[in-house]
Amino acid sequence: MSYSSPHINTMLTAARQAGKKLVRDFGEVENLQVSIKGVSDFVSAADIQSEKILINELSRAYPDYDILAEEAGEIKNSKNDNPLKWVIDPLDGTTNFLFGIPHFAISIALQKNNETLSGIVYNPITDDLFWAVKGKGAFCNNKRLRVSVREKFGSCTIGTGIPHKGLKDHEEYLVGLTKIMENAAAIRRFGTASLDLVYVAAGKFDGFWEKNLKIWDIAAGMIILKEAGGFVDFFEEDANLPLKKNILATNSNIHEDLKELINKKDIE
Repeated sequence: MSYSSPHINTMLTAARQAGKKLVRDFGEVENLQVSIKGVSDFVSAADIQSEKILINELSRAYPDYDILAEEAGEIKNSKNDNPLKWVIDPLDGTTNFLFGIPHFAISIALQKNNETLSGIVYNPITDDLFWAVKGKGAFCNNKRLRVSVREKFGSCTIGTGIPHKGLKDHEEYLVGLTKIMENAAAIRRFGTASLDLVYVAAGKFDGFWEKNLKIWDIAAGMIILKEAGGFVDFFEEDANLPLKKNILATNSNIHEDLKELINKKDIE
């Protein structure tokens, strides 16, 4: 399958190469070598190998583009002051992957001056490619994506991510979660932020919120959602941690309702 954007084609080629390896490793997940990177944050041999494939493929096509990758960090290839930059998450949903849950993705975004110009979220299990180019709309494979039109919060399904063990904001999160449970039709916690965002773009979810995400978790999903007519907001931003994001994403219609509920400080 070929797309009109050279950058999207390059991202898809790289993602499919890395995805083939992930699918093979997923079939033998019990044999993977796993090391602990942080509190409840696992990095596997598959994760590292996927990133190497992505970096090699993207660098071969565009050797002058900088790279920001989850494991490798920043890679400077350009001599320009305002270079184009790939933002890579080689395996979003690592915990799902390691526990044999077939819900994970590869996420790649292209940025300039921290503005995302295009991006893909690729699910290697289903071979679904969610993609967008700024100003050109959002798609799943070749099907146009649009957010849901639901306006009544009581009929909405909301995605979220529960804070990992070891973080300090469990109590605060539970307040907002309780309020949303009382008001929404359903809540889902799937464990892959990039797919959560494109599910909002596709109208499968009406909204999504999660704290303590990194830019590579959400850069591609954000442009796909925006190009599908959705709205993205950040809350409790920390200027000292520019890569850390607390994200709120919706179909636009329920944005203020969801924002108010997650910001509740106490349970009435």
